[in-house]
Amino acid sequence: MAMNVEVVSREIVKPSSPTPHHLRNFKLSFLDQIAPPFYTSVIFFYDSKQDNLNGHDEFERSSSLKKSLAETLTSFYPLAGTLMYEDLSINCNDKGVDYIQARASCKLSEVVEKPNEKVLNPLLPFDPYSNFTELGKKVLLAIQYNIFECGGVAIGVIFSHRIVDGTSVVAIVNAWAGMSRGATEIINPSFDAAIHFPPREISGFMMGQSMLEEKIVARRFVFEKSSIDSLKKEASVAFGPGERGPSRVEAVSTFIWSRFMAIARANLAKKTKIFGVLYTVNLRERMVPKLPEHSIGNLWSVAMTASPAEAEKDYPSLLRQVRNAIMEVNDDYVKKLRDGRLDWMKNDHEKQSNGEIEFCNFTSWCRFPVYEADFGWGKPTWVCSPSRPSKNVVVMMSTKDGDGIETWVNMTEEDMAMFQHDLELLSFATSAAVE
Repeated sequence: MAMNVEVVSREIVKPSSPTPHHLRNFKLSFLDQIAPPFYTSVIFFYDSKQDNLNGHDEFERSSSLKKSLAETLTSFYPLAGTLMYEDLSINCNDKGVDYIQARASCKLSEVVEKPNEKVLNPLLPFDPYSNFTELGKKVLLAIQYNIFECGGVAIGVIFSHRIVDGTSVVAIVNAWAGMSRGATEIINPSFDAAIHFPPREISGFMMGQSMLEEKIVARRFVFEKSSIDSLKKEASVAFGPGERGPSRVEAVSTFIWSRFMAIARANLAKKTKIFGVLYTVNLRERMVPKLPEHSIGNLWSVAMTASPAEAEKDYPSLLRQVRNAIMEVNDDYVKKLRDGRLDWMKNDHEKQSNGEIEFCNFTSWCRFPVYEADFGWGKPTWVCSPSRPSKNVVVMMSTKDGDGIETWVNMTEEDMAMFQHDLELLSFATSAAVE
């Protein structure tokens, strides 16, 4: 689908109140240091038929958004500052954030019904993976407010992963939405990550893959409740009486991992024999004592495990293996991170770099309240966080009804050509991308 997005205006939105002098220097945490130098992007769609959207002046809505954003930035002041790489800090100078207003030459339904990178990326303030290292030094947060021909809108938001994780992103957007609709209770963010994880000398180590020269493509695959129930039932044989059965995320992600292994094994050009899986795990709820839900920053780590390619045939055992790996991310694990002990991560990173092992990376937004982002027009029609700049990265998000799971799979063009036509995959998932 051809779509033109025309920028109508660009401006800087600054915090409504100046940041106090004693908060001007914000230290990054150790986990911020090793976070990927990429961007996290998310797009919220609002249909024109929703309450309080149809019939209201689009510029009046935009003005209200900017006003509430300025008020929100007062509480989330580091986002309006300047990242200082030299001393691992943010100069909270109230520089402000980019706010762009644009018009899209199509109806919102045309994008939502058949989404792909070509129609989604123009709804963001900039291409998050073009010259990302240079932009990463300049942009911490940018927003684009898009108006469709039908009157619907999409809010595209980009955050620097250097300073926030997915949990933080959703908390910030929901705080902004609450401020916009005049909610009486607005979250009180905590910025104590550097106290729990003080910055360290890490010799350039980063948690995550670097961008590749290969062409990466993203495709959406949706698992309905019936398919998820079938996968959970199939995997349940690996769990004993009294044990918690497979979760939705465990069932779907392990199945995708098994299909990833299957197509890799079928590709004779691939010489890798060991395939690993990485899961992003929220540390807030695994620390003792637990951190507040609205602790802002990179407060996550990874669970990892690996198997030979032939293991894809034993889906229940793979899921049991995944469960065990995730359970190992506990308070003892957190203590290792606090001590700066990264030998075990570096070892797996080296194996990946020299081709001994190939990882499939999963990050789940399924428990995030993304569909609570009500700016005063009602809840979103659809929310997505599609593309990532690295291969074999899968982003998972609950469907709006909360029963299904929508996955965005990022692979090389060569691998995706096989993956999106995998009959076993398509017996459980639907995809508009298959040609």
